[in-house]
Amino acid sequence: MRHRPSPLFYAGIAALALASPLHGQDQPAPTGTRLMPDQQQAETLSYRRDRTERMTVPVAIEGRGPYRFVVDTGAERTVISRELASELALQPGRTATVHSMTEVSRVPTVVIPGLRIGSRTVNDIHAPALARGDLGASGMLGVDSLRSQRVVFDFARQEMTISPSRGREGRWPEGSIVVTGRRLFGRLVLVDAEVEGTRVWVIVDSGSQVSVANSALRERLARRGRLGPTFPIRLTSITGGEIDAEVGVAREIRIGGVDIRDLPIAFADVHPFHQLRLMDRPALLLGMDALQLFDRVSIDFANRRVRVLFPESSQKSPETQVAGAQRASRIVS
Repeated sequence: MRHRPSPLFYAGIAALALASPLHGQDQPAPTGTRLMPDQQQAETLSYRRDRTERMTVPVAIEGRGPYRFVVDTGAERTVISRELASELALQPGRTATVHSMTEVSRVPTVVIPGLRIGSRTVNDIHAPALARGDLGASGMLGVDSLRSQRVVFDFARQEMTISPSRGREGRWPEGSIVVTGRRLFGRLVLVDAEVEGTRVWVIVDSGSQVSVANSALRERLARRGRLGPTFPIRLTSITGGEIDAEVGVAREIRIGGVDIRDLPIAFADVHPFHQLRLMDRPALLLGMDALQLFDRVSIDFANRRVRVLFPESSQKSPETQVAGAQRASRIVS
C-alpha cells in the first residue's frame, strides 16, 4: 500500500524545531509502571497537537495538573521543563550525561515521585530538566514511561490508546500492515526498510517534527543518482543546540509492506546516529511528518512491533499541506 504526501508541506520552511531522542547516563532507572487490577485494560486519551504538529497528552504529577507532555517514542528518558519542576518543588536528582539530537551535555535531573498517564502511574522518574522554551511543552514522555505498554495513535480521531503489551491487541480493519523490528540500545528499530532501493534502518520518533536521515544515506543516494534537489535549513534540538541540514524529497520509502512516496527528509548527522552506532549504515529517524500520514499507528515496545492503517484517501488535501507549511515556517531557532 502507498501513501503520497505533497512536497508543498515543506515549501518555505526556514527552520524546524526538532525534538531529541534523549539518553541519560549516571542516573537510576525508573521503578516502572504500576498497574492496578483495573488498569490492565486499554485506556484511551484525547491528545492535542502543538505548534510543531507533535502530539501532547495530559499527565498529572503528584496529584497536580494536568500538564501537556509530548509523546516521544524516540526518547529513552522522560523529560520535564525546568519551570514546571520549580513550580512543583521537585527534589534534585543526579546530574546526567544527556545525549540530545545535536550534542552531549551534562544536565541536572529532578525526581518525579509519581507521574500519572490516565490511570497508569510511573514511579520515581529521574527526569532531565530542560528549558520550556526549548522543549516547547511542559515535558516529554519517553520510552521509560511506556516501555511495557502498547501505544496506538489514532490520528483520525485524535486519540491515543495505552494498553499493556502482554494483552491482546484490539481488532484492526482489513488492510492494516504489521512491521516487526528489533531493539538497539533501548530503542525500537525497523530493519526491513529501503529508501530509493537502499537498505536503511528506521527509528520511529514521534517527538520529531521532521524525518531525518544520516550522511551515509545521502551519499548512497547521490552515488546512485537518486538524490534530487536539496535546500538548506537549520534544526534546533530541545536542549537548544542547532545543526545545519539539507532537505530533499525521498521519492519512495518502503518499510515492511508500507510504501511512502515523495516524503521530504532532512539530511544531517544528528547525534542519535552516533549514539546508536549508525554513522556508517544508512539510517532514518521517522518523524511526525510521516506518522501522521496514516489514520492509525500502533507501537508495541515490548513485542518490537509497529502496525499502521492507511486512510481511505491516498493524499491530504492541498489546503491541509499549505496550512502545515505556514505553521512550520514561523518556527524560529
